[in-house]
Amino acid sequence: MVKHSLKVLVFLLAALLINQLVWAVEFGEPPPKVELKENLGGRLDAKPWSSDELQGKLSVIFYVSPDEGDTNNPASEALRKEKFPADKFRSYAIINMAASMLPNFLVNSALKEKQERYPRTIYVRDYNKVLVDAWNIADHSSDVMVFDKQGTLIFRKDGKLTDEEIQKLIKTVRDNL
Repeated sequence: MVKHSLKVLVFLLAALLINQLVWAVEFGEPPPKVELKENLGGRLDAKPWSSDELQGKLSVIFYVSPDEGDTNNPASEALRKEKFPADKFRSYAIINMAASMLPNFLVNSALKEKQERYPRTIYVRDYNKVLVDAWNIADHSSDVMVFDKQGTLIFRKDGKLTDEEIQKLIKTVRDNL
């Protein structure tokens, strides 16, 4: 019986890993389509957000746990200082609301302050870790992704960017505008 249970467990773990790989965001590929609306999340103004928006302009996504909100501020500041043209570039801050024990009203208050500091960034809430599951990105972290005009992934870093990685991020954006 133990041998059979072990085989079942190994099979289930393998199936889970295969499923995660199928849904992962891969370099040179567009991510699986996701939509954040209603109880799943959406923009601060309550409008839905869809990954279809990643097409047409170069897009940078900061997918952030509220507890890691300042982790990649140097990268945000570097992008802001570049003043990339709005007709070719956009940035999103998608907040992994389920990754924090902080009450939503406190997180929302902090998001409004961030929106004032970075008015060109579109702020989106993900209440149920939709992107973590669909795109296989790090949970409880600060993830940075860049998508070209076709919506394909061209840069990704899970966690804090070093100064060198920030320069690579800026170069990636410049080279693909």
